[in-house]
Order: sequence, then structure tokens, then C-alpha cells
Amino acid sequence: MSMLTVYNDDRAGERQNFSDFEQISEELHDIGVQFERWEANQPLDANADQEQVLLAYADAIDRLTAEYRFQSVDVIGLRPDHPDKAALRQKFLVEHTHDDFEVRFFVQGRGLFYLHADSKVYVVLCEQGDLISIPANTTHWFDMGRNPDFQCIRFFTAPDGWEANYTGDDIAQLFPSYDEFVSSVA
Repeated sequence: MSMLTVYNDDRAGERQNFSDFEQISEELHDIGVQFERWEANQPLDANADQEQVLLAYADAIDRLTAEYRFQSVDVIGLRPDHPDKAALRQKFLVEHTHDDFEVRFFVQGRGLFYLHADSKVYVVLCEQGDLISIPANTTHWFDMGRNPDFQCIRFFTAPDGWEANYTGDDIAQLFPSYDEFVSSVA
């Protein structure tokens, strides 16, 4: 189940928890983040390749591509046995921004986005069927956990993807990791 937990950015005070999809979407909309749910046009098996995934979600991909003029769309995934999983995880665990918005659709598995906006940190557990679109220049980080197991569709307006602009803030260390968060809500 998708979840949203909202903290003050210093972790002081009470946190707010949301598990209703509509409430999550409304809370994120207030900070400019698009959050929606998609369903495949056809069944997919766990080993679907990029072509099969893109075909299964072609209608939603075409709609979003036309709306935002994406230049490239691809599928990426990580499994628990990936030899570089620790290094890849570290790359995203530091607060950063992008000059472009970041759009991810979770085909399989899940991951945790942390959005730092308006003196709050919005911790969003995205799962299969969730699309999140983070506006350009929004400070955020992402945790896929120690044993990542997900597949996502990525959308880019620049043909060569995006680059991270690291903020130098160590705020990410103040908040629960993916593994801590998931075990606390299990």
C-alpha cells in the first residue's frame, strides 16, 4: 500500500501519516508533486523486458509524453542480487535537485522518495502502480533499500537524462531509511 508520512524538516513535533491514495495525492499536489495510479493494458509477468513493459502501459505513457513532451522513456530495475546495488543506492541517498522534473512509474516493487519542501519532509512509499512526478528544483532523495527489488519507467525531457545537483545538506541522515520505514509500517 502506498503511504505518505509528513515530518517537520528537523523531525521535531508530530508526524502525519496518510494511507488513503486520494489523501496522499492531495497532500503532494499542495507542494506541486503529481501522484497518480496506473494500470497495465495487458498482463505482465515478473520477467517482462523493456519492450513488454512499455507496450503494457502505452496509453498512459503516450498521454504523459504528449502532455510534457518527453524526449525519452526507458525502463530500469534493480534486484537484490545486483553486484553494484550498494553503490547505486548511495548515489541517490543524498539530498539533491534536478534542473528538470523527475518522473517515475513503479511497474514492480517499491521505493521511498523523500521530498523536502516548505520546512517539511514528505516521505512517500511508492509501490507497483504508482506514478510520482517531482517538480524541477525540488530538493529530494531516494532510498531503494539494502536489497532493492523494483522496476520503474523513467521519463526525460532531455535525451541524455538528468544530472543531480547535490545540496550539501546532510538532512537525509535524520530520517528513517527505506528498511527502517518499511519495517515500522509492516
